[in-house]
Amino acid sequence: MCFSIQPSVAHGGQELTHNNGEFIEEKEFIVYKTGEFRDTTKMNMMQAINNAMDITLKNDPTSVLFGEDVGFGGVFRCSLGLQEKYGKDRVFNTPLCEQGIAGFGIGVATAGATAIAEIQFADYIFPAFDQIVNEAAKARYRSGGQYDCGALTIRAPCGAVGHGGLYHSQSPEAFFAHAPGLRIVVPRGPIAAKGLLLSCIREKDPCIFLEPKILYRSATEDVPTGDYTLPLGKAQVLMEGDAATLIGWGTQIHVLLEVAQMAETNLGIKCEVIDLMSILPWDEETVCNSVKKTGRCLVSHEAPLTSGFGAELAATIQEECFLHLEAPIARVTGWDAPFPHVFEPFYLPDKWRCYQALHDLINY
Repeated sequence: MCFSIQPSVAHGGQELTHNNGEFIEEKEFIVYKTGEFRDTTKMNMMQAINNAMDITLKNDPTSVLFGEDVGFGGVFRCSLGLQEKYGKDRVFNTPLCEQGIAGFGIGVATAGATAIAEIQFADYIFPAFDQIVNEAAKARYRSGGQYDCGALTIRAPCGAVGHGGLYHSQSPEAFFAHAPGLRIVVPRGPIAAKGLLLSCIREKDPCIFLEPKILYRSATEDVPTGDYTLPLGKAQVLMEGDAATLIGWGTQIHVLLEVAQMAETNLGIKCEVIDLMSILPWDEETVCNSVKKTGRCLVSHEAPLTSGFGAELAATIQEECFLHLEAPIARVTGWDAPFPHVFEPFYLPDKWRCYQALHDLINY
């Protein structure tokens, strides 16, 4: 049995909808009182992703998981134990060929099976760019709805990890956000990762699921052991406020939450923090309603400034919220340069850069 959890802007929690039973809100998660959701276990994000794929492989006999080294668990061990459990026909290694991985996944999905493809690092996804944006994204449109490859989910570890350098630290979400037909999702932690990944796997359009690798083992949450989904295209308001709207996704959410706490302590103001969660489509309604309330907006992401997805947010907010703005929209991002190795701390939009940008916004 699968339950669907819907985000609630009003309190920053989540609403679990079902036709019977009682519900209890606990922090950011709703626990189903008499059903499957009373059972939770401590998981980090790596374990939550593994659990989501385990559920899929168990319940969907057509599902297959493949990629470079996934047979022994993958570089980050997200598929650990799944080959032993489901066999080499369903969980298997591929050649070192990202174009081939994506192309094979498209073929599996259009044939009616469920494909979960892993790209070992998001930086390696670019050889597969043609397959993803010209084939996967367009399959349903070009066939007039006669076939699609919506049962394709491409997982890829992304973002900074502390020692990755230019080939293991990039955030490529903006490249794919320009391609209609795709869905792009970035979780911030274990509960979100499991629910969003299960939604992606069942989505009718192909999904790119970007996993901030530094979050794999950074923290644990009480994750429901059962099958649940989180809606795609919906943002979550994690903190409410009226001084400014802080928007991010993935790792940057934890930075912005700390910045909001610093602002409350040092400046005596309350900021609204929004986790976008879905890059494509993104939740324009939640974002614009927040900015109309606060009058100020800061967007932060690890990818470079120029043509980063923050630019799309800024453009839409300017169009929709212009008469409500008290200051120009601020973007705090990575720099327009290759991702450095020893200078990584200076590249990332850390809490100090974000706090300074917020201070300037308030005093504009």
